[in-house]
Amino acid sequence: MSLIISFILGILFYKIKTTKDKLSIYQKILTVFFGYIFIPVILSIPFYFSIYDLTFLNSYFEAISGFTSTGFTIFDNIKHIDQSLILWRSTTQWIGGLYFLFSIIYLIDIYDESFKKTLTNYISFNSSEILKQATKIFLLYSSITLLIFIVLNIFSIRSFDSLNLAFSLISSGGFLPVNELSNIIKDNTQVIVLSLLMLVSFFSIFFSYNIIFSKDKNINFFYEDLHLITYLLIVLTIFFLFFSFNKDFLNNLIGITSSMSNIGFSLESKESNLSFIYLILVIIGGSFFSTSSGLRFIKIYSLFKYSLNQILSFSRPKNVFMNKLIFTKINFDFNEISKYFLTVLIFIISLFILTILLSISGISFENSFKLSILTLMNTVNSASYGLQDFDFNNLYFLTKYCLIFFMIVGRIELLTILLLMKKFLFKN
Repeated sequence: MSLIISFILGILFYKIKTTKDKLSIYQKILTVFFGYIFIPVILSIPFYFSIYDLTFLNSYFEAISGFTSTGFTIFDNIKHIDQSLILWRSTTQWIGGLYFLFSIIYLIDIYDESFKKTLTNYISFNSSEILKQATKIFLLYSSITLLIFIVLNIFSIRSFDSLNLAFSLISSGGFLPVNELSNIIKDNTQVIVLSLLMLVSFFSIFFSYNIIFSKDKNINFFYEDLHLITYLLIVLTIFFLFFSFNKDFLNNLIGITSSMSNIGFSLESKESNLSFIYLILVIIGGSFFSTSSGLRFIKIYSLFKYSLNQILSFSRPKNVFMNKLIFTKINFDFNEISKYFLTVLIFIISLFILTILLSISGISFENSFKLSILTLMNTVNSASYGLQDFDFNNLYFLTKYCLIFFMIVGRIELLTILLLMKKFLFKN
């Protein structure tokens, strides 16, 4: 039914030609935003008509949690759910991840020139080639999903679980086909393999494609991925040296990679004593053109370096400090830094608002704060963050609507919220 409705709506929207003029950036943002609202309505149909007597709000909550690759669920016991519905839950994530990649291309005008130049190595933004570029992304996204599925099967994970995990890993989603990840991942080899596969949604989706097929091996071509590799190695080293208590580094490895990729899976059944550090990794996020959320590491690094240079320039006025990224000759200018600062500011404001709203609804302040971060960063509530037993099913309906709204806010670039406010609240 969902497929039929989607097909009919797609034909209708394709036939309706409202204007031949080029859409403004505000119209594009609203298009993407409404897509996040209305597509999950269609995806919620199998939940609503299932045998589990779900209300429309709970069905919509489950669908939008999957579509935004967040992973919050209203189901108490996954093993009691029909396998076809479990597979549908995972599919909503896969669809949402693909939609997110398309939305980045659609909203490319709001991003920095350095990011746009990086993407033009792979795709063209010529409007006459939209179908061609969309097809390229779809084929690459599908191929990586298939590769993840095959690798998981090779390491003795049953096909049904492998397929669901593949949909989750490629989309940076948080849905599991079982109640606990430990029911699937049973030995150290599988832990290592899963940890490495979660990094697929941490790096750019074009990273592997670029290594294999690109003829241009200029180091500037890999500049963001080189930064991310350095960041990953530093984090792993710190955890290995200082936080591997009782030889539990492999458990930490799952927490590190899942947090950095905004997936959120955890092998631990108890509350982690490293939840605060994992939340910081969640906030930082991964690559610009990946399915992960977060503020993006390259933006945080650029903002930190620029701020440090500004401080040093006052203490050493005769010295010249270059605002240049390592591994590259790319310099970032003040306009880009302003965007990064506004992104961080909007995140803080959104975090404050959502935390207050959740606290008012009766959730403890600590849980409200953690849940707000996970909502805005589209990361599932696992034991890594001490929220594995959080009950979404019995939340007040207004609280669910708040979470739905902020899951969407987290999935679209936070800068778009500022642009919409500028357009509709501060217009002359």
